[in-house]
Amino acid sequence: MTETAALPHGTALLTPDDLRAAVAAGTITEAQAARLTVLAQARAGQRAAMGPDDEPFELFKGFAEIFVSVGLILLIAGVMTLAAIMEGPVLPAIAAAVAWGLALYFTRRRRMTLPSIVLAVAFACGALGTIGQLMGKMLDNMQEARGWVLLYAVLGLIALAAHFRTFRVPFMALPMGLVAAAIVFLLVDWVMPFGDFPDSWEAAFDLTHGTGLPVATLIFGLLALAAGLYCDMRDPWRLGRWSATGFWLHILAAPALVNTVALTAWNTGGTAGYLALALALVVITGLALAIDRRSFLTAGLGYLAVLLVWALRIGESTGSIALLLLILGAIVTGLGSWWTDLRGALMRALPAFPGKNRLPPYAEQP
Repeated sequence: MTETAALPHGTALLTPDDLRAAVAAGTITEAQAARLTVLAQARAGQRAAMGPDDEPFELFKGFAEIFVSVGLILLIAGVMTLAAIMEGPVLPAIAAAVAWGLALYFTRRRRMTLPSIVLAVAFACGALGTIGQLMGKMLDNMQEARGWVLLYAVLGLIALAAHFRTFRVPFMALPMGLVAAAIVFLLVDWVMPFGDFPDSWEAAFDLTHGTGLPVATLIFGLLALAAGLYCDMRDPWRLGRWSATGFWLHILAAPALVNTVALTAWNTGGTAGYLALALALVVITGLALAIDRRSFLTAGLGYLAVLLVWALRIGESTGSIALLLLILGAIVTGLGSWWTDLRGALMRALPAFPGKNRLPPYAEQP
């Protein structure tokens, strides 16, 4: 099967003739045209070398990056130890400054994946720690602690966004998303108070429970999903940093959305609750296939197990547990093995909708 990606209406592809015309018109130089040609061929070759089931994910490119990362951790720990004799916000500020300075070399110049993640974490911890210590001195002058926490989260998000804008480290989307979650939770709590923390996992994510906590998880999940889709649609072939950034955003969106939707359905109770859970899992599976992100299915595995226990009347004996594991394993293995075929069938069956031609490519013919 040949995979093709439909292009948005009106999108024009640059051809070698276009590049030659641009050189002749003086828009670009011959050297720039050559570099563009090499880049296009490299990206095409990289995609062609990837299997149809690949969902690119990279933490490190080799053991050299692990070795450098260990060295960076030791280096930053040593700098912080030397700075520990100072008081106030100096210690986390030094950690943030060192992480930023090292990123200028290891991230911007060397483009090393794992060291960039280590430095992003170090900067996030240092920046958030610095802002927290500075604002802690103003807490006594503020009438409400909640306002201080909200301002702290906003300033922290700005600092992390500045790092992301400068170095484009995809992993930074994870701490940025967590800080954004704090902002969403605070704002929702203002409008719809959380009240006492729920005494059970089910109540914490149940929209019918009457508190703001599940509403906040739903809103954050939708925002994270929207941000992840925005990144995915900027790189449907999943060759660049936008797709990698979307991966981390989906990691945040999946548990927030799946837990809220699935537990709300399950808590309906009785047969209706299990049927609602089954419908929710079908919708979640369809979403995961359409956007080609397996994280949503991973987040729903526990609920699939609950549904199997109910549907097959599986008990607590060793044999029943073994049966549950066998069936669950067969379902997950089957989805993983035929993911591309299932996704192709779903995408061909779905009518045209906004953004469909900007999602990852699929087989247009069975």
